[in-house]
Amino acid sequence: MTITDFLSQLRSHADKPVRFLLPDGGLIPAHFHITEVGHVLKRFIDCGGTRRTLETCLLQTWVHDDLDHRLMADKLAMIFDKAGDVLPHHDLPVEIEYEDGVVAQFPVESAEIIDGMLVFRCGWKHTDCLARGICLPGECCTTPEPAAKAVPATCCTPGSKCC
Repeated sequence: MTITDFLSQLRSHADKPVRFLLPDGGLIPAHFHITEVGHVLKRFIDCGGTRRTLETCLLQTWVHDDLDHRLMADKLAMIFDKAGDVLPHHDLPVEIEYEDGVVAQFPVESAEIIDGMLVFRCGWKHTDCLARGICLPGECCTTPEPAAKAVPATCCTPGSKCC
């Protein structure tokens, strides 16, 4: 879900409390706070030598001992409004950061009204090899991305050290 979609949901259901449903079926506790609205820009090079970027809007949640706290949709929309130029555009995907033993990030996938609350469903993030044609046996002969180096014909032979 992009920032545009996220804000549309918030503004369409301004009077509703906001909840986040985690991919395992659990909910972030109802008394969470949003402590950061951030623009995260990750620049990296994959194992095949291709330079890449990944951008997201990351909302950091924090759970404190103020059990009566509830974040309403209109208040979260106002927090976004204060973010201003921190967010370069509203086509960024929205992710939630939540700590429950470990800090994890979850992409926001959809929204629905459940029991009078605006519930955002979160999904899992996964790791992946972005240069499979170079690194994985049997996938050597796939066409590399235009920015990638040419793949040697022997890259997937035993002992070739393709990675």
